[in-house]
This record gives sequence, C-alpha cells and structure tokens, in this order.
Amino acid sequence: MRRLLAALFVVSLAATPLSAQQAAEPAAPAAADAADVESLDAIIHALYDVISGPAGPRDWDRFHSLFAPGARLIPTGRSEDGMWGSRVWTPEQYSEQAAQWFSSNAFYEVEAHRHVAEYGNLVHAFSTYESRRDPEEDPFVRGINSIQLLNDGSR
Repeated sequence: MRRLLAALFVVSLAATPLSAQQAAEPAAPAAADAADVESLDAIIHALYDVISGPAGPRDWDRFHSLFAPGARLIPTGRSEDGMWGSRVWTPEQYSEQAAQWFSSNAFYEVEAHRHVAEYGNLVHAFSTYESRRDPEEDPFVRGINSIQLLNDGSR
C-alpha cells in the first residue's frame, strides 16, 4: 500500500486555548517508523495514538515524524470572550504548548468516523473524533480533524 506523508493536520483540541499566532521556521521531521506511515489508516491511527494517554509526556519525535516540512496545524475554537478564531502552529509549536497540559492531564482521543476524498497523490480525510479523560468514560467533546496528506513517492 502506498505510504503517505502528512502535509497538513487541522485539529481542534480542547486542551489548548486560543492565543496569538506564533511564527517559526519549519524543521525537518524525525525519521518515521515505517509502520506509522505505511497507509492512510496507519498515519491517522498514529496521530491519535501519539497524543493519547495518561497524564505524562508524549512521544513528540514520533508526532513530528508524521508531518512534512512546513506542515501547519490550524486549531479553531472560541476564545474566553466568545469570539471564534483560529491559530496557525507548526507541529513543534503545538507540541511545546500541549506538552505542559499533557504533563498533568490524561487525554484519549479516538476516531469515530472518517470521510476520504482522493485526487491524484493528494488525500483529504475528515476524521471525526471523540475525546475522553479516561478511555472507559463518555466523551467530553467531539469534533472533526481535517487532514491533508500527500504521497510524495517515497512515503
């Protein structure tokens, strides 16, 4: 099965509040585990798996390995004053922000449904998710991740 490279991952997570946009130069991703990038299913599973777990550190090298250089995460949500907005982060900026929250908060996110559209070597997946504080509890939030992937010919 062709291997895919994540080009853009749009995520709306309750774990991160809206804040001012930050800019940073894209870094080359770490080498990905072949099993994490062997298929669309594997990449999406890895995205959810790497941010899910009990309170404590996450494997940010694995997280970064799923993204192409220059990839952006664009979470959307409502600020404390009720205004809707978005922010644009690199995977590195996301991991810096989220690491602090994950260090003291359990968080489990799983895919509930997916819709996929393909055009040539580009794939767009709308991945509906459910977030939980404990895998055995009811979700405290549901949302959708818009994920664009590019088959670059090597993964």
